[in-house]
Amino acid sequence: MSALFSDEQLMIRDMARKFAEEELLPHSEEWDQNSHFPVDVIREAAELGFASIYVKEDVGGAGLTRTDAALIFEQLAYGDVSTAAFISIHNMASWMIDTYGSEAQRQEWLPRLSSMELIASYCLTEPGAGSDAASLKTKAVREGDDYVITGAKQFISGAGASDIYVLMARTSDDGAKGVSTFIIPKDSPGLSFGANERKMGWKSQPTRQVILDGVRVPAANRVGEEGHGFKFAMAGLDGGRLNIAAAALGGAQLALDKALAYAKERSQFGKAIADFQATQFKLADMETELQAARVMLYEAAGRLDRKDPSATRWCAMAKRFVTDTAFNVANDALQIHGGYGYLADYGVERIVRDLRVHQILEGTNEIMRVIISRDMLKD
Repeated sequence: MSALFSDEQLMIRDMARKFAEEELLPHSEEWDQNSHFPVDVIREAAELGFASIYVKEDVGGAGLTRTDAALIFEQLAYGDVSTAAFISIHNMASWMIDTYGSEAQRQEWLPRLSSMELIASYCLTEPGAGSDAASLKTKAVREGDDYVITGAKQFISGAGASDIYVLMARTSDDGAKGVSTFIIPKDSPGLSFGANERKMGWKSQPTRQVILDGVRVPAANRVGEEGHGFKFAMAGLDGGRLNIAAAALGGAQLALDKALAYAKERSQFGKAIADFQATQFKLADMETELQAARVMLYEAAGRLDRKDPSATRWCAMAKRFVTDTAFNVANDALQIHGGYGYLADYGVERIVRDLRVHQILEGTNEIMRVIISRDMLKD
């Protein structure tokens, strides 16, 4: 893949890998075991420009492409999948303000989001609105110069720790066209958070409900026009799907590297298990499938950067294929480790747990098939 990237992109990739190996990987097991949210380390990533990768430079962003972002998140996830995924979510929230917000909003919020003085969460999913996001029920009612927002958001990464919440709420009953976007500070009266969810993976970041009980938000905090919020959310998901796929790829690559090293070291029946053809074939398949996933990811990222009309289909295909492949590769890596793969000390079971949710979020892989097939049949 290196031949497809510029020298600058390779430098960005190597910088992200160095940060992952030095600042994330040595601590990933501890963060997982203690459900520790490493805000201090995340802010160090912001110093490298990783908190505002595709935000414009005038407000502190790096002004990079979606391909650059995929390179960065693949490498960050090699160090810790869960932490890399949260940085991706912060980037999505910042991008939405940069792309659709007013100039006043950009200048007010983005310099502090780019430095991660402020950390952002993205709030779309609700207890009764997952794959059917347009059915969300959180309501924003206009009262003079404010909106009063009531409802609840579910599965929100960073909830309770983040400083601002980029949130979708219903401003009319007109289906998807009745959804608007708001910037809500953490200290807003009426804003509270549920208990930290006990999760299978992604334990280095908190996940809580965001509960809004008559939260009063200035109309100046509405992003874009009323009724455009669902369109903003869907536009953000193309890039979000690539980031989640890239993070899955990075985690799977670490699992494969661990499996390869273990196969060379572990002996059974008088020889290394790497000398058995069954192990060799499994490793060969893992490498082949991971490289195929990598090619698909960067093809999709390139199409999104070029604003290719087929970009949404390709982002859905990449998200579906890469996350399924990455999980299977990580699971095979655990199998190669045998019983030791089931132990936390070897780090593979954590990768399997972390990667499982990548097949669900940013649109389940079943929904990806719906998006792909609809676009095919439209043609």
